[in-house]
Amino acid sequence: MKKKILFVCLGNICRSPSGEAVFNSVVKKAGLAEEYEIDSAGTIAAHAGEPADQRMQRHAQRRGYSLDSISRKVQPENDFQHFDYIVAMDDNNYEDLILLAQNDEEVKKISKMTDYSRKYSYTSVPDPYYGGDEGFELVLDLLEDACEGLLEFIERDTK
Repeated sequence: MKKKILFVCLGNICRSPSGEAVFNSVVKKAGLAEEYEIDSAGTIAAHAGEPADQRMQRHAQRRGYSLDSISRKVQPENDFQHFDYIVAMDDNNYEDLILLAQNDEEVKKISKMTDYSRKYSYTSVPDPYYGGDEGFELVLDLLEDACEGLLEFIERDTK
């Protein structure tokens, strides 16, 4: 049975599609791609149906990641049932997800991306939308680190 991961940010055009792409790369490098289903969503529908932010795509492509997912809003009635791990990018996303959860079982699936960081001490993945290039690069640095930690956690957790 596949392990199912959902990455969540606000609009699903910068951080969560990047989390999806980076984690896809991490599991592929580990030879575990067939064991995972990976998706992303936003807590709001403002960008539903749109591709990832062009700036985020450009920075990700420079590192070899393809952000090809299309933005969608979290669907609590489906997503909490379907996914095993729901990973929020910041405190606001985390709190929004907690409010959407229907029971303790669903709440237990929710964590923050930075919970899996190994090198960085950030408590959230900052939204790069209104900043410059350095913000997009920081998102990728944090995600590369935390996605490695997330894979280690899941593999330990599911043994």
